[in-house]
Parts: sequence; structure tokens; C-alpha cells
Amino acid sequence: MKAKTLKYPVHKPQPAVLKEVTIAPGIGEVISVRAAKTHLSALLELVAAGQEITITSDGKPKAKLVKVEMDEPGKVFQGMGDYLLKQPIHGGPSAEEIIREDRDSRGW
Repeated sequence: MKAKTLKYPVHKPQPAVLKEVTIAPGIGEVISVRAAKTHLSALLELVAAGQEITITSDGKPKAKLVKVEMDEPGKVFQGMGDYLLKQPIHGGPSAEEIIREDRDSRGW
């Protein structure tokens, strides 16, 4: 007698849906400040998936949540050592000479 193999349904992740997000003509998807504070994590997932959501206060648009586009990494800071070594040396008296001259002129 063969053993039966049970197949469990495979759940595919569905995009998050918030009942609080509505469509406003001319604006797009909107959510109130209060609802945004309550559902911030879910909002961030929606935005990370590519949706743009406008946050409203008293029915007026106040802010827009958009996905961050990563820029190319910038130049890595290597310190100032090489830069400073390439600079011309400015002539003139040293700090010690300036202080000595100042003290001597005061009669110390």
C-alpha cells in the first residue's frame, strides 16, 4: 500500500493592501496622517514595491512617500594626508617665532 503525499497550498506573497489608502482624483493614492502613523511599516512596504503614496492632513496633501533610488556609490574618502602633502609650504615665521617676538615686544 502506497503512502499518500499531502500537498499543502503554496502561498505566494501578495502585495500589501491597506484599506486606509484611497484614490484621490488628480493626486493618486492618499492616506491620512493618523492612518499613516498607525500603518507605517505596511506603507513602507508598499512604497518599496514602487507605489507612490501621498499623506494628507485635513484633506490637503502634505507629503509624498516615494521609493528611494540608490545612487552610484561616491568616491571613498581616503583622508587628507596626500592632499596636504601636495600643498606648497607657505613661507613665513613659525608659530614659536611669532610668540617669541610678541613676548619680546612686551618686555617679558
